[in-house]
Amino acid sequence: MVLSYERMGDLLEEIAGEFPDAFFRELDGGIQLEEQALPDPDFPEGEMYIMGEYCHDMLGRYILLYYGSFAAVLAEEDEQAWREEIFATVAHEFTHHMEDTAMLHDLDDKDAEFLRQALEEYGDADGGEED
Repeated sequence: MVLSYERMGDLLEEIAGEFPDAFFRELDGGIQLEEQALPDPDFPEGEMYIMGEYCHDMLGRYILLYYGSFAAVLAEEDEQAWREEIFATVAHEFTHHMEDTAMLHDLDDKDAEFLRQALEEYGDADGGEED
Protein backbone atom coordinates (compact mmCIF):
# COMPACT_ATOMS: atom_id res chain seq x y z
CA MET A 1 0.00 0.00 0.00
CA VAL A 2 1.23 3.49 -0.71
CA LEU A 3 1.09 5.63 2.40
CA SER A 4 0.15 9.26 2.00
CA TYR A 5 2.84 11.93 2.16
CA GLU A 6 1.27 13.14 5.41
CA ARG A 7 1.33 9.65 6.98
CA MET A 8 4.97 9.17 6.02
CA GLY A 9 5.71 12.56 7.59
CA ASP A 10 4.02 11.43 10.80
CA LEU A 11 6.05 8.20 10.83
CA LEU A 12 9.25 10.11 10.12
CA GLU A 13 8.58 12.45 13.03
CA GLU A 14 7.95 9.49 15.37
CA ILE A 15 11.05 7.64 14.18
CA ALA A 16 13.31 10.69 14.34
CA GLY A 17 12.20 11.14 17.95
CA GLU A 18 13.61 7.70 18.76
CA PHE A 19 17.18 8.83 18.03
CA PRO A 20 19.28 10.42 20.78
CA ASP A 21 19.62 14.20 20.81
CA ALA A 22 23.38 13.78 20.20
CA PHE A 23 22.61 12.58 16.65
CA PHE A 24 21.06 15.96 15.88
CA ARG A 25 24.10 17.93 17.05
CA GLU A 26 25.31 20.12 14.17
CA LEU A 27 22.40 18.91 12.00
CA ASP A 28 21.17 22.48 11.72
CA GLY A 29 18.70 21.78 8.90
CA GLY A 30 17.15 18.74 10.59
CA ILE A 31 15.40 16.02 8.62
CA GLN A 32 13.25 17.09 5.70
CA LEU A 33 10.74 15.13 3.67
CA GLU A 34 10.65 15.93 -0.04
CA GLU A 35 7.65 14.88 -2.14
CA GLN A 36 9.43 13.79 -5.29
CA ALA A 37 11.07 10.50 -6.17
CA LEU A 38 14.78 10.57 -6.84
CA PRO A 39 15.72 7.88 -9.36
CA ASP A 40 19.40 7.01 -9.34
CA PRO A 41 20.74 8.54 -12.57
CA ASP A 42 23.25 5.70 -13.01
CA PHE A 43 20.44 3.16 -13.59
CA PRO A 44 17.59 3.01 -16.11
CA GLU A 45 14.43 4.79 -14.95
CA GLY A 46 12.59 2.83 -12.26
CA GLU A 47 15.42 0.42 -11.49
CA MET A 48 17.03 2.13 -8.46
CA TYR A 49 15.92 4.97 -6.23
CA ILE A 50 17.70 7.20 -3.76
CA MET A 51 15.69 7.02 -0.55
CA GLY A 52 17.55 9.71 1.33
CA GLU A 53 20.68 11.82 1.38
CA TYR A 54 22.83 13.56 3.89
CA CYS A 55 23.67 17.07 2.72
CA HIS A 56 26.41 19.38 3.89
CA ASP A 57 26.42 22.51 1.79
CA MET A 58 25.98 26.28 2.04
CA LEU A 59 22.56 25.71 3.66
CA GLY A 60 24.16 23.71 6.46
CA ARG A 61 23.89 20.05 7.40
CA TYR A 62 20.58 18.27 6.88
CA ILE A 63 18.99 15.00 5.85
CA LEU A 64 16.53 14.67 2.98
CA LEU A 65 14.15 11.75 2.55
CA TYR A 66 12.30 11.30 -0.75
CA TYR A 67 8.66 10.31 -0.33
CA GLY A 68 8.30 9.44 -4.02
CA SER A 69 11.22 7.01 -3.82
CA PHE A 70 9.63 5.25 -0.85
CA ALA A 71 6.29 5.12 -2.70
CA ALA A 72 7.95 3.60 -5.77
CA VAL A 73 9.92 0.98 -3.85
CA LEU A 74 7.35 0.13 -1.18
CA ALA A 75 4.13 0.33 -3.21
CA GLU A 76 3.15 -3.25 -2.34
CA GLU A 77 4.32 -3.17 1.30
CA ASP A 78 2.40 -2.59 4.52
CA GLU A 79 2.94 0.25 6.98
CA GLN A 80 5.37 -1.80 9.07
CA ALA A 81 7.67 -2.20 6.05
CA TRP A 82 7.51 1.57 5.49
CA ARG A 83 8.37 2.15 9.14
CA GLU A 84 11.35 -0.20 8.93
CA GLU A 85 12.65 1.39 5.72
CA ILE A 86 12.24 4.91 7.10
CA PHE A 87 14.13 3.89 10.25
CA ALA A 88 16.91 2.21 8.23
CA THR A 89 17.23 5.23 5.93
CA VAL A 90 17.33 7.74 8.78
CA ALA A 91 19.91 5.62 10.63
CA HIS A 92 21.99 5.38 7.45
CA GLU A 93 21.89 9.14 6.88
CA PHE A 94 22.69 9.83 10.54
CA THR A 95 25.76 7.64 10.09
CA HIS A 96 26.85 9.84 7.19
CA HIS A 97 26.26 12.89 9.40
CA MET A 98 28.23 11.51 12.34
CA GLU A 99 31.08 10.46 10.07
CA ASP A 100 31.09 13.85 8.35
CA THR A 101 31.38 15.70 11.65
CA ALA A 102 34.27 13.37 12.59
CA MET A 103 35.83 13.76 9.11
CA LEU A 104 35.46 10.04 8.35
CA HIS A 105 34.10 8.49 5.17
CA ASP A 106 33.74 4.76 5.77
CA LEU A 107 30.04 4.68 4.88
CA ASP A 108 30.67 6.76 1.75
CA ASP A 109 33.17 4.10 0.66
CA LYS A 110 30.72 1.28 1.44
CA ASP A 111 27.94 3.05 -0.48
CA ALA A 112 30.23 3.52 -3.49
CA GLU A 113 31.15 -0.17 -3.42
CA PHE A 114 27.49 -1.20 -3.14
CA LEU A 115 26.61 0.93 -6.18
CA ARG A 116 29.60 -0.39 -8.13
CA GLN A 117 28.48 -3.96 -7.46
CA ALA A 118 24.84 -3.17 -8.25
CA LEU A 119 25.81 -1.59 -11.56
CA GLU A 120 28.01 -4.56 -12.36
CA GLU A 121 25.19 -7.02 -11.53
CA TYR A 122 22.67 -4.95 -13.46
CA GLY A 123 24.98 -4.95 -16.48
CA ASP A 124 25.42 -8.72 -16.21
CA ALA A 125 21.65 -9.24 -15.92
CA ASP A 126 21.12 -7.05 -18.99
CA GLY A 127 23.68 -9.03 -20.94
CA GLY A 128 26.04 -6.08 -20.76
CA GLU A 129 29.70 -6.54 -21.50
CA GLU A 130 32.45 -5.84 -19.03
CA ASP A 131 35.19 -3.40 -19.94
